[in-house]
Amino acid sequence: MPPEQVINNFLGLSREESDYATSRYAVLPIPYDSSASFKVGTREGPAAIIAASQHVELFDEELRGEFHGGGVATLDALWPNMSGPEAMHGDIFKVARGVVRDGKFLIGLGGDHSITSALVRAAMTQHKNISVLQIDAHADLRDQFEQARYSHASVMRRVHEMGVPIVSVGLRAWSKPEDRTMRKPGITAITARECIDDDDWVDRAIEGLTDTVYVTLDIDGFDPAYAPGTGTPEPGGLDWYQVTSLLRLVAAEKRIVGADVVEVIPLPGQAVTEFLAARLVYKLICYVESGASLRGG
Repeated sequence: MPPEQVINNFLGLSREESDYATSRYAVLPIPYDSSASFKVGTREGPAAIIAASQHVELFDEELRGEFHGGGVATLDALWPNMSGPEAMHGDIFKVARGVVRDGKFLIGLGGDHSITSALVRAAMTQHKNISVLQIDAHADLRDQFEQARYSHASVMRRVHEMGVPIVSVGLRAWSKPEDRTMRKPGITAITARECIDDDDWVDRAIEGLTDTVYVTLDIDGFDPAYAPGTGTPEPGGLDWYQVTSLLRLVAAEKRIVGADVVEVIPLPGQAVTEFLAARLVYKLICYVESGASLRGG
């Protein structure tokens, strides 16, 4: 009997389970890292996450079920526009807008964090009153970085300028100008230390979000002990259970409509970070599916 062949898509699903026309979810690889400021290599992240995902168990041990039945399509990678971050923002928006207009729950795989503002902008064309939950070590609220307004270090500033409320969780590195911006209305900043010392941090996060939520997951929000493969690792980060417990509660109480996972750099000789990222994406799908069931739609 010939060995079973794994299809090269997210989760290694069958053609029937990954058909775009019938799938509820669409995974968009965006191998772009031209705005990276320290270590490059996040362009290799999407392919590594997809490869790792083919070894993720489809049975979720926490929710006691499989949640890929709605279909998960994997789109062709959106290759970099080397004209600059602003041009790349435009390209991402055009592709993402078409996917969300098709009624899909879009999941972007980065690449560096600069991709997020275009994905949020696309989600806003279909969903009103969106807020953004950001898991991240960095505030990413600089007006510009290295003369680029669409840098990974400015992505949440661009999101804020679109009038979108932001809840940032896991922060532990930001500049003095960002410190002033973080105090503006519409921004809830929760540090990684507060996630340890403040028993009410989850309630604060939930209260800062609207009923419709986009989730951006920078892998450096995790402590480097759990996710070493990233361009700007910061000590003192979040762990798996802090992040997933928050996501589960948000999915149960709010309506999550899109997401991305960014800043994964595959490291030679180990696959810890990309496997965590792949598991996290599927975990989010599980929570969204179970949360929708609890809410009755």
